[in-house]
Amino acid sequence: MAEIKDPENTIIIELKDGPVTIELLPDVAPKHAERMKELARAGKYDNVCFHRVIDGFMAQTGDVEHGNMEDGFNIRRAGTGGSDMPDLPAEFSKLPHDRGTLGAARSMNPNSANSQFFINFADNHFLNGQYTVYGRVLSGMEHVDKIVRGEPPASPDRMISVKVAADA
Repeated sequence: MAEIKDPENTIIIELKDGPVTIELLPDVAPKHAERMKELARAGKYDNVCFHRVIDGFMAQTGDVEHGNMEDGFNIRRAGTGGSDMPDLPAEFSKLPHDRGTLGAARSMNPNSANSQFFINFADNHFLNGQYTVYGRVLSGMEHVDKIVRGEPPASPDRMISVKVAADA
């Protein structure tokens, strides 16, 4: 595990292979960082599947509306929902989409991010300035690399639990 310097802005995601420690960047994207903490504290991310995992690109999760369903129909719907909170305005920055960064997933509308996010497997600089970067993996990227691939995967991996380090 990484040394946690700011527990209030650190997220711990428990995956099947081990914990992933994520540093949120509230100075860069305050609304996105706050939303992730709010959903984590409410337990909304627990048991949510990775519904879109593309080798060499990224792993996407966070559909709190459909992503925790067990049946195949709802897993196929994962990625189409968000939370019951309003969408967030884009908080674009100069931070690049490097390997291990956390980006806000959205529709074609730049101001449509809500609860979904992705973790970059590689440097995906073609996303720079188009998707909000609001965190980075401090430790556990080897566990992210083991997430089962697919769009959606036949048997998707899940975030077992998502906690704010200050609460753990």
